[in-house]
Amino acid sequence: MKKFYFLGFFAMIFILSCGTDDEPIVIVDGEFSSIIYDPQTYEIPQPVGFSKMAQPADNIATIEGVDLGHLLFFDPILSADSTLSCSGCHLPEFGFTDGNAVSSGITNIAGSRSSMSLINIGYVSNGLFWDGGINNLEAQALMPVEDPIEMAASWPNIVERIRNHDVYPELFRKAFGIESRSDIDKFMVAKAIAQYERSIVSANSRYDQFLNNDSNFEFEDEEFEGLLMFFDEPTASADAECFHCHGGANFSSNEFFNNGLDAPEDLVDFGRENVTGNEVDRGKFRAISLRNLELTGPYMHDGRILDLESVVDFYSDSIHISGNLDVNLSEPINLNEEEKGYLLAFLKMLTDTSYLSDPHFLNPFE
Repeated sequence: MKKFYFLGFFAMIFILSCGTDDEPIVIVDGEFSSIIYDPQTYEIPQPVGFSKMAQPADNIATIEGVDLGHLLFFDPILSADSTLSCSGCHLPEFGFTDGNAVSSGITNIAGSRSSMSLINIGYVSNGLFWDGGINNLEAQALMPVEDPIEMAASWPNIVERIRNHDVYPELFRKAFGIESRSDIDKFMVAKAIAQYERSIVSANSRYDQFLNNDSNFEFEDEEFEGLLMFFDEPTASADAECFHCHGGANFSSNEFFNNGLDAPEDLVDFGRENVTGNEVDRGKFRAISLRNLELTGPYMHDGRILDLESVVDFYSDSIHISGNLDVNLSEPINLNEEEKGYLLAFLKMLTDTSYLSDPHFLNPFE
C-alpha cells in the first residue's frame, strides 16, 4: 500500500501537459503526486441487435471508474451500519434482483415494490424505476444511501468514511483525477457506481446464439412455436401479444403500460401517475426487459406473482379491465396448456447464466 503525504496548506499544484488529450495528467505536488491519472476507456459490450449505449458526457465509462464502481457496489460501507451494499438488493444469481417480492433494508422494514433487475440497465431509457421517476443512473445511485428503509445513512457520514478509507482515495484518484481525498463527494461515488451498472451487460442466451447464427444452435420444437407466439407470427398456434410491450433487442419497449393487474377499485399503487400527475397513467408500470426473466422472480412491481408459469396464466386468463388497459390486452388471450408451455419454453431461451462465471459480475470481497 502506498503511503500518502500531506505537503501543507500552500502546496503548489502543477499540471504537466504537452497540450494533447491523450497524454496522462501528472500532478507534481500534492497528496497524490506519485499516482498518475491516466484513465482508459471501458468498452461497453454492444450485443447483436442492440444500439450503442448512451452515456452522459460527464461520466463516460473508464476501466478505472468501472473497477471502482464494482467495489463500491458490493461494499456495505455505504449503509449506516455497514451491513448492506447495493448488491444486497441486486444479487447476480437472481439476475441482479434479490429474489424477494419486495426488498427490505437495514431496518428490516419492507418496501412497497420489487427490486428491479440491473442487467442491461444502461440500455433503459425514458426514466428508471417501475414508474420512470428517476432520469439516470447517477441520480438513482444517490437515493438508497439516505432512504430510511434502505441504507438509512447520511451522505456526509458515508463520504467521510470513504475519504478515510485505506484504499478508496487512491482509486478515486485513478478514476477521477482527484488531487486530495477531500475532493471525494457523493456525486463522484454515484458516478463510479453508475459506470459499473452500465457495464452489467448480458446477452449470451440460447436466443442470442440463434441471433448470432451459432453453428451448434438448434431450436427445440416448443421454443420455436413459443417464438412464433411471442412475436404474433401468422403461423403461430396463438397470438400471445407479448412483443408489443416487450419488443426490441432487450425485450422491452422502455414504455409504461397498464397490464390489467388490478381492477380500478383495487388499485393501491398508482404507478406512473405518481410521477406525471396524469390520470391516464394510473396503474401503468415499466415494461421490464424479459432477459433472464427465469432468474428474477417473484414478478410484477410488487412481486405478487411467484413463478413464471403463473405469469403466463395471468396474461392468458386473469387480466382486469380498466379504462386505460393496454389495447393489446383488451381481448382475452386464453391460451391452452400446450400453448402456455410453448411460450414458457421461449421465455426460458432468454436466460443467460454465463456471466456468473465472470468475476466482473460477482462480489469482489468473497
